[in-house]
Amino acid sequence: MVGGGSRAKRLAFLVVVGALGNVLGGLSIYLANTGPIGLDLSHLATFMAAVYGGPALGLYAGALVGIFPGIYFGFIGGSLGFLGLLGLPLGKALTGFTAGWLVRALRVSNPGGRSVLLVPSLLMGYVPECVFTVLFFLGLIPFFLGWSSIPMLVAILTKAWVEIAILSFIMLAFMRNRSFTRYVKSAVS
Repeated sequence: MVGGGSRAKRLAFLVVVGALGNVLGGLSIYLANTGPIGLDLSHLATFMAAVYGGPALGLYAGALVGIFPGIYFGFIGGSLGFLGLLGLPLGKALTGFTAGWLVRALRVSNPGGRSVLLVPSLLMGYVPECVFTVLFFLGLIPFFLGWSSIPMLVAILTKAWVEIAILSFIMLAFMRNRSFTRYVKSAVS
């Protein structure tokens, strides 16, 4: 980052995508809730930050967009307690960082870049969060809370992969929209 103006713009962008992610997460969880598992579209904001702002912005955005789902599945609609508030933001931060790193390393979002690689990059960006989720459900939850649910883990991961695939294609459509891309890039740089 060069100069304070660029830093201020990136911070403002981070606040906006953090708010957007929490609103998307809240609305989608409210509209499509099936007990302890609910649709969560908050990663759309994580992907915006990762694609247009890189791995650091993706990491911070992921952590921010995990706050509402962490509270919801930790205390309101789930039984994870403090682990939900810690685990969901951390997992989402992993996705934001990894997706941002892959998009940058593969030069997917550069002008004339290989947009065809965006969907696989975002799908692969979810792998660390997926591994973290498995470890979370098979290690941390039994250790701290005394229960384990393999069927719940399988349902969560299945739902999550479907969400990530859908959000990846939505991001591809956003990225191919020149006006949207120009606007977001101006907000980040």
